[in-house]
Amino acid sequence: MSETPMPGMAKPATPTPLLGPSVVVPGGVVVAPAVAAVAAATVPAATVNAAAAAASLASANPNGGSSTSVAAAASQAEPDMKGWLLKWTNYLKGYQKRWFVLSKGVLSYYRAEHGAGSYAGGRSAAGKLSIRRRRKGPRPESKGTMMQCLRAPRSPTRLVVPTSSLPDSNSLSSNNALMKKHSKKLKKNQAEMAHTCRGTISLHGALIHTVDSCTFVISNGGTQTFHIKAANEVERQSWVTALELAKAKAIRAMESDEEEEDNTANTIPSEELNLVVRELTVRLENLKTCYDLITKHGAALQRALSELETGDDLANKTKIVSERATLFRISSNAMINACSDYLQTAQTQGHKWSKMLQHERDQKLHLEEMVEQLARQHSHLEQAATRHRPNAATSASDDEDNEFYDAQEEGGSVTQEDSSFILNIPVTTHHNHRRNSNDATGSSSEGEDGNSETQQVLVVAENLDNMDVTDRISVHSSQALTPTLANQSKVVRKRRTRVPDKPNYPLNLWSIIKNCIGKDLSKIPMPVNFNEPLSMLQRLTEDFEYSEILDKAAQAKDTCEQLAYVTAFTVSSYSTTSNRTGKPFNPLLGETYECDRTDDLGWRCINEQVSHHPPMAAQYCEGRGWRCWQEFTMTSKFRGKYIQIVPLGYAHVEFPATGNRYTWRKVTTTVHNIIVGKLWVDNHGDMEIFGERNAKGVKCHLKYLPYSYFTRDTQRRVKGVVMDSSNQVKWVVNGTWDSKIEIAPVTSTSGSTENPVYKTGNYKTAWTRRMPPPDSDRYYNFTLLACQLNEPEPGVAPTDSRLRPDQRLMEDGKWNESNQEKLRLEEGQRARRRQREAEAETAAAEGRPYPPYEPIWFGKEKEEGTDNLVHVYNGTYWDAKAKGDWSKCSTIF
Repeated sequence: MSETPMPGMAKPATPTPLLGPSVVVPGGVVVAPAVAAVAAATVPAATVNAAAAAASLASANPNGGSSTSVAAAASQAEPDMKGWLLKWTNYLKGYQKRWFVLSKGVLSYYRAEHGAGSYAGGRSAAGKLSIRRRRKGPRPESKGTMMQCLRAPRSPTRLVVPTSSLPDSNSLSSNNALMKKHSKKLKKNQAEMAHTCRGTISLHGALIHTVDSCTFVISNGGTQTFHIKAANEVERQSWVTALELAKAKAIRAMESDEEEEDNTANTIPSEELNLVVRELTVRLENLKTCYDLITKHGAALQRALSELETGDDLANKTKIVSERATLFRISSNAMINACSDYLQTAQTQGHKWSKMLQHERDQKLHLEEMVEQLARQHSHLEQAATRHRPNAATSASDDEDNEFYDAQEEGGSVTQEDSSFILNIPVTTHHNHRRNSNDATGSSSEGEDGNSETQQVLVVAENLDNMDVTDRISVHSSQALTPTLANQSKVVRKRRTRVPDKPNYPLNLWSIIKNCIGKDLSKIPMPVNFNEPLSMLQRLTEDFEYSEILDKAAQAKDTCEQLAYVTAFTVSSYSTTSNRTGKPFNPLLGETYECDRTDDLGWRCINEQVSHHPPMAAQYCEGRGWRCWQEFTMTSKFRGKYIQIVPLGYAHVEFPATGNRYTWRKVTTTVHNIIVGKLWVDNHGDMEIFGERNAKGVKCHLKYLPYSYFTRDTQRRVKGVVMDSSNQVKWVVNGTWDSKIEIAPVTSTSGSTENPVYKTGNYKTAWTRRMPPPDSDRYYNFTLLACQLNEPEPGVAPTDSRLRPDQRLMEDGKWNESNQEKLRLEEGQRARRRQREAEAETAAAEGRPYPPYEPIWFGKEKEEGTDNLVHVYNGTYWDAKAKGDWSKCSTIF
């Protein structure tokens, strides 16, 4: 039998018998001379190494697997924690038994009848495979040998071939059948586990609450919520501790991944690229050579088997078949190891290249979108220039067909045409909306289907010319008196009316934001050039600029009319966004802000940053006959040409005199023209305001129309209806979120049940915007209240936003110093977080619980009607201020 040498190898000068006694070759390795010659003639040094390794694996496991390697792989996939827990599903099924797995910062759960068995079975099968070899018949004599290759070091090449017995065909086939059976079972279990996962939640931005001795809640800010119950308090604490540690590790891993992405976004040097290509080429050539050997030895083995069926001298032909099978196994295992080497090399570089490719694809898409937007704006500007040509007054009919709406145009009053409109209202709405809204926006609760059916209603206004002027005047007069209350005998503190002018600092915008695309704004260290000298806590306080609307609502006798005024109040909070595009400062964990305006505006407010991951603020405000509170968090993404902010959490207002309470969630805000053009803001989406307690069943459906260049409707328009507990429309809300809101009662109903028509009485103005001073563009477009929010005030807590140094420096025009202070404060916050994580890990290692961060002025309580834990004001701040006792406050500035 002649063998063709591989490239770089010489063929032996003289043939060597196929079988013979073992001999010692240089290096002290015992080999069979015939096999050593064949291996040297047919396989290069590196391939012989691979063949020896693969043959040793095949010897240990007929399926080609290794118990040690499989166990190592299983240990790497071992989860941080797993076990049975009870999970809340819905009101029909209650708590159901589920198998939970915590691994790599993600908590997953599986169904009881499949998830646990799949996971346990898969792990045990993959973790330990031990099959006893069985023999049938007598042991073959030693002259019928089967070469067994043991793993050897990569260099130098060592091949051990002892003379041993060849197992019979029955034994091999039995072992192969057993291994195939276990392999199929393993794959089946792994597939079942993958397909029976019922839900996951990422812990890097999740909140973990303890409800009672056995129950805890995991939420990522409102989009996903798991309500879980353990068997006892010890098990619950073990899970909470493991989840807190996994959350800390996930946050660190996310930050390191972002750094890695920034590093891998650079171009790979050409020399490194050439080396990788050259290495892959060499390994590919080895694969081709191994393929040729497999083809050649496979054909020879088939011929030997065919000759074995016919003819005499069975013993000699059996020897030939054994040697042919040995050569075929060596070639096959060499092929397997060469494939593994090639795959390992490709995967090592493939991860980096895939990230680079995805980065370039994202950049290409964003550039295409920007070019498309520029082209669209250019077309609109041409149309606008044509519409405003000098002879436009004589061609009004032509202009109507090409009407163009400027993005910065202020919303006008509601016209006769705008007072009649069509609105789609959801058919059914559950009173326990907070539970359902969590589920609808991403909760994993099972068995709950959302209802997307809507009812179309037509609102028609009549007697519009006989507007209730008296009510209009009363509303305007109350607005004029409320900000100052100058006619009262009580001395009112004199406050400032403006802030220092905004300095003109040049800024290379693209150099800052090009690496921020697709990331969360709360995790990007932005310079103060994008900010305004107010924190998010102060910006939330601006919601009460038009608190006189709530004063008016507190005096209303009719519940539906009261809700109409509350609706106008919710719209008024967006009025400043029409020309305010600065980003407020992200509060530090534990930062607070108080605003006591009882002497002039009749309300006082306290805010606190209660969570850092995810960022969350809690607020409580009390005024004349009402109190309002909210837990505010949001998700924000930078998409290249716009920023989209989606608020999470709910706001509440309650009127103690009547026991009426109303709840709502804010709509989406989008900031356009981030790269090119003038910044402008749009608010859009649907808002549902629900009545609770004594107002249960009353609700308002409000729609914020998105801005569109191609509509004849009033821009920034808001329209909605107020319905009683029997879903009958009683009041209509109409207007714009940047100008005013008008409300009108429904006087009559006609039309069919599916498409009713509601006729309204006279409209009255519930809210009118107070425009900022003419020169406000010089100081961040602040309103009068916004200018007073950051005014220094004595006696506030040491964690108050007024005392934040970077914010104060920015207001004073020292932006470079402000940037330095901002970096110092953020690094200090990271250091405190790392310290808490280290303390938590130490406590976990010692087996004792570690208490999570607790706010000072707010505490977690179960929300009424749900199992959600929310931050509620504990009523101690104003007492502490009266005593001057700030001992609970930590040093954060």
